[in-house]
Amino acid sequence: MKRLRWQLLIVFLALVAIGALLVGQQPVVVQPLAPEPVAGGSYTEGLVGEFSRLNPLLAFYNAADRDINRLLFSSLVRFDDRGLPQPVIAESWGISRDGTVYNFSMRTDAIWHNGEPITSADVIFTINLLKNPALPIPEDLQAFWDEIEVIGLDEHTIQFRLPEPFAPFLDYLTFGILPAHLLEGRTPEELIADSFNMNPVGSGPYRFEQLVVEGGQITGVALTAFDGYYEGRPYIDQIIFRYYPDPTSALTAYREGEIQGINQISAEILAEALKEPNLNFYTGRLPELSIILLNLDDFENPFFQDSSIRRALLTGLNRQWMVERVLNSQAAIADGPIFPNTWAYYEGISRINYDREAALKMIKEAGYTIPAEGGAVRANEDGVFLSFTLIHPEGEPYTSLAQSIQRDWTALGIDVELQAVPYDQLINSDLETRNYEAALVDLNLFRSPDPDPYPFWHQTQSTGGQNYTMWDDRQASEYLEQARILVDPTERTRLYRNFQVRFAGELPALPLFYPMYTYGVDSQVLGVRIGPLFDTPDRFATVADWFLFSERGSVEQAANPTP
Repeated sequence: MKRLRWQLLIVFLALVAIGALLVGQQPVVVQPLAPEPVAGGSYTEGLVGEFSRLNPLLAFYNAADRDINRLLFSSLVRFDDRGLPQPVIAESWGISRDGTVYNFSMRTDAIWHNGEPITSADVIFTINLLKNPALPIPEDLQAFWDEIEVIGLDEHTIQFRLPEPFAPFLDYLTFGILPAHLLEGRTPEELIADSFNMNPVGSGPYRFEQLVVEGGQITGVALTAFDGYYEGRPYIDQIIFRYYPDPTSALTAYREGEIQGINQISAEILAEALKEPNLNFYTGRLPELSIILLNLDDFENPFFQDSSIRRALLTGLNRQWMVERVLNSQAAIADGPIFPNTWAYYEGISRINYDREAALKMIKEAGYTIPAEGGAVRANEDGVFLSFTLIHPEGEPYTSLAQSIQRDWTALGIDVELQAVPYDQLINSDLETRNYEAALVDLNLFRSPDPDPYPFWHQTQSTGGQNYTMWDDRQASEYLEQARILVDPTERTRLYRNFQVRFAGELPALPLFYPMYTYGVDSQVLGVRIGPLFDTPDRFATVADWFLFSERGSVEQAANPTP
């Protein structure tokens, strides 16, 4: 027994030693990590449009110029895809309790591409240009800045004094800042014709390199990564933009290897572009709302004043079919006037889905039936027929959308006459004069990250403003008034939530879709990300993180022993 116990002890100790040896000699495997970007390379993008001037204050009406200016120039603030302000040249800011004074501290490490520091004098100089009526700047923007007092407290501190509280003020600080030391003293006429616009000095992630000229025509612009960029040098060394007259020409250039990206995959080239195996698509919501406006003050059509009829009209529209069949899935169904996934959007708003039977039930309960003498159009006991004219812009996709709307409403016993008009006429002759019954339009909210629905829905805007439906709702108007003057974001969020609930209950207009923007970039370009857009140049919000080359890192990690 003693000898056996001794042998068992030897076996046990041997097993322990072997186990310890195995643990200490576990095999080592190499786990690959994500690609690590490496600087270098050139990216060429096709722009549909033409060159005008590389000056952010002269580019309001040229989208192609604005795209390039986004890389050349910096602003005080920019907005993320949720509509929240982020510092750029402004390092921080504070707002007075009454919302009329804004103090901004500017970065001290931000420099122009020629090495000069950016100061408050540059901001003041740029704003004074924005006030100048001799420059091609939108009149409403000039009028806005005319009311603002701007004071340079020191080289890197600036103060704005507003005549009254205006919470969306930060929206107006996204303008590209111009260098005072290079442009000061020029008249508006001289500034418009200045050589600066052909050879600009900015402060953005890329600096101007040269114009691309072929056959005596400017066919592109070359930019180079700026080593002194305050947020860090971009990975891609060079970005070249080439101009094309139309989307088809840009797609052809991609196929021939001239470019690696197309600034917008429009409906006319979408089907062909989808056939390209190496073309990646990046989609973001545009700051637009396709909507049917109803003239609530039209007493010849009193049914528009009945919220149950308005709800039936929206319930009876097969919007998903329109998105898929008419808009090639390049839109998202809208639930209200505030964009989803932004700070002001209320997630609790329920979607009104297509339900023909439910729509018919609402119409019948409102007293509209097929007349006993026959016919296809419903009427009430007072002899009021559900019949009206829907005006819409000429051309596609508006004509096809209007026809789809007409078809859905006809199935409910509603007589809808379609009238196509030029867009200018629709706005100036029909909406502005309130001389319409129903209108299919797009509300354009480009470069307005703060939702501020006040201009379209406040009761005071019914006359002379943009409240084309003439919705006269005091409760909704009070929410909009307060949200426009309070600076507390929590309180503003609450007020906009209340407004959206009120809007969804009353439906003064029928929200249809949010159009989508599709950006095409070759698969060799990595790190591209876009979110919801407030202007198409927002696709470059993360351009400093894009890359063409990478190296793979590795890390040693013990493998699990195999049984």
